[in-house]
Amino acid sequence: MRQIILDTETTGLNWKTGNRVVEIGCVELVERRPTGNHFHRYLKPDCDFEQGAQEVTGLTLEFLADKPVFTDVVDEFLEFIRGAELIIHNAAFDVGFLDNELALAGAQYGRILDHATVEDTLLMARQRFPGQRNSLDALCKRLGVDNSHRQLHGALLDAQILSDVYIALTSGQGEIGFDEGASAAQAQATTSFKVTAPSARPRVQVSGDELAAHEARLEKLRKKAGKAVWDVMLEEEAATAVA
Repeated sequence: MRQIILDTETTGLNWKTGNRVVEIGCVELVERRPTGNHFHRYLKPDCDFEQGAQEVTGLTLEFLADKPVFTDVVDEFLEFIRGAELIIHNAAFDVGFLDNELALAGAQYGRILDHATVEDTLLMARQRFPGQRNSLDALCKRLGVDNSHRQLHGALLDAQILSDVYIALTSGQGEIGFDEGASAAQAQATTSFKVTAPSARPRVQVSGDELAAHEARLEKLRKKAGKAVWDVMLEEEAATAVA
């Protein structure tokens, strides 16, 4: 079985409001073992980042200015995922964005499900750990997967981490690893992906005035709706990040 662990980074939370994909990261598993093959591209969007999105990813429009647009890489991307099972954390988010990118590229490209099947590790985790936090960071902590190198969100880095989480989540023999007496082949299947962070990312420096304005805006939203989207994301993610 060929599986592709996939993650994206975007300019905001909703493609319906014009947000775009700015990074795609994929790593390949065959028979649940990492092959070392991967697909990774930064993409130039035709829109600005939503407030807060840059802090999450560390990406800027300046950094992305000389990167390809999605139509430049669409054929290569679809060839990489074709016929595979895509493993995605919160798949509705990533697939929604990718389907939008495909639609903008041309009707001939169809949708993600025309090229691959999809398995959502967030739904899997909620079934296994009902009532608990099941963000990627929370699952790393619960399943013993090292994510200490995850300072910013990056599509390839998160896909590599998710590969370890997926193996642990689906091993069926303890939280991580196999019971004593398991075959060498099974043990090899749980070997952690050796994660190498992508090239250095630009960091966005936020001034005190900008932080104060951001918090003031959130407080207005809390008063109107009882909770801001930013708060929902923080609750869904572990204390260190927004997924």
